[in-house]
Amino acid sequence: MKAIRVHEFGGPEVLKLEEVPDPQPGPGQVVVRVHAAGVNPVDAYIRTGTYAFKPNLPYTPGSDAGGVVLSVGLDVKQWKAGDRVYTFGASSGTYAEQAVCNQSQVRRLPANASFEQGAAIGVPYGTAYRGLFQRGNAKPAETVLVHGASGGVGIAAVQLARAVGMTVIGTAGSERGMQLVKDQGAHHVLNHSSDDYLDELMKLTDGRGVDIIVELLANKNLGKDLTALAKKGRVMVIGSRGAVEINPRDAMGREADIRGVTLVATTETEYGEMHAALIAGLTVGTLRPIIGQEIPLAEAARAHQEVMKPSGAHGKIVLKP
Repeated sequence: MKAIRVHEFGGPEVLKLEEVPDPQPGPGQVVVRVHAAGVNPVDAYIRTGTYAFKPNLPYTPGSDAGGVVLSVGLDVKQWKAGDRVYTFGASSGTYAEQAVCNQSQVRRLPANASFEQGAAIGVPYGTAYRGLFQRGNAKPAETVLVHGASGGVGIAAVQLARAVGMTVIGTAGSERGMQLVKDQGAHHVLNHSSDDYLDELMKLTDGRGVDIIVELLANKNLGKDLTALAKKGRVMVIGSRGAVEINPRDAMGREADIRGVTLVATTETEYGEMHAALIAGLTVGTLRPIIGQEIPLAEAARAHQEVMKPSGAHGKIVLKP
């Protein structure tokens, strides 16, 4: 089969398409025929070799995919060849024609969801769900600011928050991005490239501020986020590309919380709750992953360049084997 392999850490150019042996499932594992693989910013961070998690070289990137079960290993009872699934983890990486996953790393893909949408669920929707509900304790009737709402995680957060009855304010940096966020159900959309967008936010909330901020670029926004919170508000830090300076008094006066979010810390019980909710939302249509670009597997380097652009991805980027 064909797979992307990384033999040394570095820039996008280290992503090489190679021919490798077809994988075989071990006990408790399944082999998935990958129809689409999700590209996430964390994949690019890992590729550089500077991320907290550093895989052994060589490796195949990727954890998210939509596809069909090809074969199963010993002791696997809940899956069989032909089952439509999505993955949220893989032992062998999903930037490939086939991927080996532990049986706990796959879930059934609803019939109304495409394989491309399946590849957009694991990291984006899982991260948004964890940030809003498992770490942020979001409640109906609260107001949430999704800061950078036009990418995969941002769109997921908008849809999840809207589905439970929150007032949703999203931001994007272009007219195209703003329209996309509006189309996903945000009540209000602001341009975070504008100098006065936080003034507009305060007007929208009658000066109160927001209860929760889903923050995708904390190194740029965290200091300002703290000034836009309501009393007892919390900032969920999901993404950051560097250090930031804040004024602690902005948090003190509001008794605000800054909470980190990472899928790595998710327990099996929390994963079970998370994916039960996500599958229900996909099935009834309240969750609708938006595919921004479909890129051939051989052009994985271009996909990594696209996912890291400051202008945003405008939906999910997926690789097509």
